[in-house]
Amino acid sequence: MNVIETNKLTKTYGNNRGINELELKVLEGDFFGFIGPNGAGKSTTIRTLLGLIKPTAGSAKVLGFDIENEKEKILKNTGYLPSEINFYNGMKVWDVIKYSLDLRGIKKYDKARSLSERLGVDLDKKVSELSLGNRKKVGIITAISHSPNLLILDEPTSGLDPLMQREFFNILNEENKRGATIFLSSHILSEVQSNCKTAAFIKDGKIIMSDKVENLEQTGTKKVVVKTKEEISEYLYKGEVNELIRELATKDIVDVSITEPSLEEIFMEYYE
Repeated sequence: MNVIETNKLTKTYGNNRGINELELKVLEGDFFGFIGPNGAGKSTTIRTLLGLIKPTAGSAKVLGFDIENEKEKILKNTGYLPSEINFYNGMKVWDVIKYSLDLRGIKKYDKARSLSERLGVDLDKKVSELSLGNRKKVGIITAISHSPNLLILDEPTSGLDPLMQREFFNILNEENKRGATIFLSSHILSEVQSNCKTAAFIKDGKIIMSDKVENLEQTGTKKVVVKTKEEISEYLYKGEVNELIRELATKDIVDVSITEPSLEEIFMEYYE
């Protein structure tokens, strides 16, 4: 079953393009990385999928529900973390978390308290006193503590220090093992490579590549680093290995290495 499925989904803002005939499929139980630089269309895609903004053309279903006619059902069964977090500044952190659960009719707070402890959140502070990173932690707790079937997370690690990022991904992997589908947008390739099962690259509002992460890493492209007496050059090579060897043989080489490129290096090849 596809938890997310789009059909030529398009959103434009006047003359400005947001997403253009987007074709995207996310299987139930997947840990899906949605990769692209700022302005590529990641947030527009997410907001459109959640029914928060209306598409210009095309259609999509999330959890089997139409994004235009059944968005309340989508939101009920989804945990959403926006890229920018805003809460009522006068409220205490625990009041925000409890309010979020109460709106969903949930009266058990054990999971929320456990997540707060793991992320090091001070529940007695007012929201106005929180740093960007701590606001992000509160957003993570409100997105996850009701154990949704689908988690949609937009640039979730911005503002988190490395230790909190590691704990955050520990939590996400636990949720994924529980059965939740995770859709994570990011421009940080290393976190997608380390945690996601599937990934898609978006550029100028269109999906340019989508596959299992392990397949994306095995494109046949090689990273070549050549050291001569004059310089060190580094490039990605995709072609016949014998041709590469013949090319290298024409140079006065001191050292050479041929390795598999990282997902980030493959990503940059598609964007340059």
